[in-house]
Amino acid sequence: MKLAILETGYPPGDLASRFGDYPAMFADMLGPGFEIESFDVQAGDFPDPGNHQAVLITGSPAGVYEELDWLPSLFDFIRAANDSRMIGVCFGHQAMAAALGGRVEKSDKGWGAGLHHYAIDRVEPWMDEVETIAAPASHQDQVVAQPPNTEVLISSAFAPYAGLAWTDRSAISFQFHPEFSPDFAKALIAERYDRVPDPGAAIASLDAPNDSSRVAGWIRRFLKA
Repeated sequence: MKLAILETGYPPGDLASRFGDYPAMFADMLGPGFEIESFDVQAGDFPDPGNHQAVLITGSPAGVYEELDWLPSLFDFIRAANDSRMIGVCFGHQAMAAALGGRVEKSDKGWGAGLHHYAIDRVEPWMDEVETIAAPASHQDQVVAQPPNTEVLISSAFAPYAGLAWTDRSAISFQFHPEFSPDFAKALIAERYDRVPDPGAAIASLDAPNDSSRVAGWIRRFLKA
């Protein structure tokens, strides 16, 4: 399968040299069976329509409500890419929601960092039957108004729209980060130590078991369906 990864941000500090960039993390998460090409959308680089069977939009420190010159092009691409399967993660989740009729804000709940726990509200055919999952999170922005033509798959008290599936296109998105290893998630919190509330507790939470491999399996099955 030919997969285009839209790189919308970069790890801070020296984390890319230590852990790889976001496209590399997703490639490791997905494993074999994908022909991956990455595109730096902040530099105006987008795939040609029809050249890839699927598109994945990465995380970013940017906010979808900011006046950035590359955001309108990203939103236009999301709206136009009806023929490709699409996945958004964190910022990608927010960008898909904003482009397709939802609303995203800097939440007054503050930062969500560390290992977060989520309820499974709806099980799709590419998922397996579980009631809850745990996964790394790193965000202050979040979806606050559900986009039309979506079902809520995953939620928490902190992030009510943590997982969405579109009913009018082959698209899913997640607020959390299944591609993050615990070590990278800890290092990312350390980079934001002055902004994340109780960073020590957030880092310690990442020592607990997580369901990132389960979610990675969901994403693979969605892409291969």
